[in-house]
Amino acid sequence: MRPKLVSICLFLFTLGSVAFVAGCMVGPKYSRPKTAADESTGYVRAGEHSRDVNDLEQTDRWWERFGDATTATLVEQALENSYDLEAAAARVLQAQAALAEVRGRQLPDVSYNLGRDRSKRSFNLGGGPFGGGRFSVMSTTWSQGISVSYLLDLFGKLKHAERAAWADMLAAEASGQALVNAVIATVVKARIDIATIQKHLSIAKANTQSRQRTLEIVERRYSRGLVGPVDVRLARENLEAAKALEPGIELSLARAHHALDVLIGNPPGRSEYLPETLSDLPDLEPVPVGMPASLLERRPDVMAAEFALRAANERIGVSIGRLFLDLTLIGNYGASADRWRDIWEHYSETYSLLLNLAQPIFKGGQLRAQVDAAKARYAELAANYAGTVLSAMQEVEDALVSEKTLQTQLEHTQRRLSEARDAERLSTQRYERGLESILLVLESERRRRMAEEQLTILEAQLWTTRVNLYLALGGDWNYQEQPEKQVVKENG
Repeated sequence: MRPKLVSICLFLFTLGSVAFVAGCMVGPKYSRPKTAADESTGYVRAGEHSRDVNDLEQTDRWWERFGDATTATLVEQALENSYDLEAAAARVLQAQAALAEVRGRQLPDVSYNLGRDRSKRSFNLGGGPFGGGRFSVMSTTWSQGISVSYLLDLFGKLKHAERAAWADMLAAEASGQALVNAVIATVVKARIDIATIQKHLSIAKANTQSRQRTLEIVERRYSRGLVGPVDVRLARENLEAAKALEPGIELSLARAHHALDVLIGNPPGRSEYLPETLSDLPDLEPVPVGMPASLLERRPDVMAAEFALRAANERIGVSIGRLFLDLTLIGNYGASADRWRDIWEHYSETYSLLLNLAQPIFKGGQLRAQVDAAKARYAELAANYAGTVLSAMQEVEDALVSEKTLQTQLEHTQRRLSEARDAERLSTQRYERGLESILLVLESERRRRMAEEQLTILEAQLWTTRVNLYLALGGDWNYQEQPEKQVVKENG
């Protein structure tokens, strides 16, 4: 037993010595790169919007701030039934499985084997005075054993791989949340699109009725001999042109409903038409926009880009760790005997303890090339991250300036519509009295219709701009922000 005891003691001493030096982790420590958001003191176009970073919680569940119950219901259906979100959830599960696999590499491998070897060997002793020739020997060997193998992470290669897999998982979750925000915004925009088309259809039908009344006036005056047949023809052409617009608008409305059906997971054309409950304008009260630096913590796409950068940084440590030695400890304990019952007896005991040290010496520059590639990948993702932050800031500024410009344009269009309606009313009255030509009546109708359509388009654009502003600010992201940041801190 003494040799066995000495071997075990040596083995344990080796473990302790290695554990003492195993705390060394090669590779760079992650530090968030400086971006345009860190240097910016605020949004140029913020205007009356609040820039207190502590008020950003007011943007949570932003779609409910529009006060449209139909929109809130559609968003819930989309979040429950979206196939894109199911695919994103599956990607998160894949990342979680990859993390579990990497963590498993840091634990010892333990295996058990049981075997039976039946073999026949042939020997030829040759000729001679004492006989000889060929004879065979049959043998049977039973064996069983437990094997334990453990790769010591001397230079943090496995730890770096775990941290990279963890960052990959967080990136997958952030990308999933970015997709959630995109789905919500797409549903709200689809709702706006449908309501806008519905209003266009209402305007077209009202315009048809207006032109029908104009035709009746023209025909009445024609029957009295006050106007010629050209006026009647022009009025009829004008009416038919108005009627021709309605089928095209109805086609656009049907397609918009089909697109919304797909978003909420329904077969196209199966859903009921939405009620025309969308108000003319959203609540355009100033919203909290915070500071540009808050985008780093709120925008899921920005966070996903940083998690990818963090993973790339850890993989530099993995590639550097490959330059150094690997130490593997292997222990085997079992039994071997000619008979089945003997392998359960103590006298058939077998064991071995192995320490395997491997240091790469020359591989033609492959390992150094891997380090260079990992560093170049990090540089690429760092540039992508800075670009993502800059694009996020641009989206906020675009939404802010668009909203301000559209509000000014809307005011002018409202006054334009008021004047166009008065002009149409006056021209019609003067035509009935024989003071104006039919061309002026038709022109005033056309201008009034254009003003109504332009006003509808601007109102829809204001809706969409407010949606873009909420989306650019990060949408409903706060509820996952704190747990993930805490986890990142716990993992180094």
